[in-house]
Amino acid sequence: MKINRLSLFAACILTCAMAIVALAFNYVQQKVIADTHSFYFYLSISLVFIALLNYFVLELLFNSYGKKQIKRISDILPENILQEEENVNFQQLGERIQKNVSEIDMMKEMEDYRKEYIGNVSHELKTPLFSIQGYVETLKDGAVENLNIRDKYLERIGNSVERLLNIVTDLDQISKYEAAEISINYSVFDINALTKEIFDLLEIEAHKKSAKLVLQTSQTAIMVRADKQKISQVLTNLISNAIHYSNREEALIKVITKSEQEKVKIIVQDNGMGIKPEVLPRIFERFYRVETSRNRKDGGSGLGLAIVKHILEAHHQSITVESKYLEGTLFTFYLEKAL
Repeated sequence: MKINRLSLFAACILTCAMAIVALAFNYVQQKVIADTHSFYFYLSISLVFIALLNYFVLELLFNSYGKKQIKRISDILPENILQEEENVNFQQLGERIQKNVSEIDMMKEMEDYRKEYIGNVSHELKTPLFSIQGYVETLKDGAVENLNIRDKYLERIGNSVERLLNIVTDLDQISKYEAAEISINYSVFDINALTKEIFDLLEIEAHKKSAKLVLQTSQTAIMVRADKQKISQVLTNLISNAIHYSNREEALIKVITKSEQEKVKIIVQDNGMGIKPEVLPRIFERFYRVETSRNRKDGGSGLGLAIVKHILEAHHQSITVESKYLEGTLFTFYLEKAL
């Protein structure tokens, strides 16, 4: 059995202390034996002395043991948790380990996020790139001699290039939003007039889907204070999504504007396919698609709703969504009312 020198030293001190107390009692025995009060007084003093001595000896033992264990633990921990010259107790060491574990978990989450992000970007870029590659190879193999095939393939190549540019533009924009590098240029404008402009831009797209665009408002003109260009992008994304997911006869996309006390309420509502409850919380994630089977050739970059969320957050506003599967979806957000 291995003998701990510190424990042996502490045992010797306590033994010596008990011996001193015993000798002291023996020395004063004749003097205090007839005096009960003096006996209890000396007894109390002796007990207090022994208690204090025990306390300091045990404190010395525990501190020494704790330092040894902390040193042993620190040898297997990362260097940034504990420096050699530092004097920490178990509670402080536990707090540092917990903090370090939290940082490690955060780094793992960031690494997973980075991998997922790179995977999503690669997946989004592959479709148009492979399409361009296929069309170019077909033209090189002799199809360029056929004017009809050449013109059709060149048009498809142009569409694929445009899609690539849109993806890159959206990626650049959302990266700047997340890094807080895009400023908001506030101005006062009529939200109803802006909605009508967007209806005009998307009229052909809506016509292809047999969708009807309607503006429902509480008054003719409602002035808001916001970044007109970015709010235009918000409305364009929401209305365009509603058109793409209409998928029914007599599809109706309705924009509702309502003036309230200090804010203006804007609702984009459709009677399309709706969103399943289990995926509803994820629709503002980057690259997330409500309909995973949807052909990516016909889809957007998958960043539209994420950009919408960031734009409104930059305006210190938020966006909410309500949806019933196969019945329709309703997006609601607010803007500052211009006085």
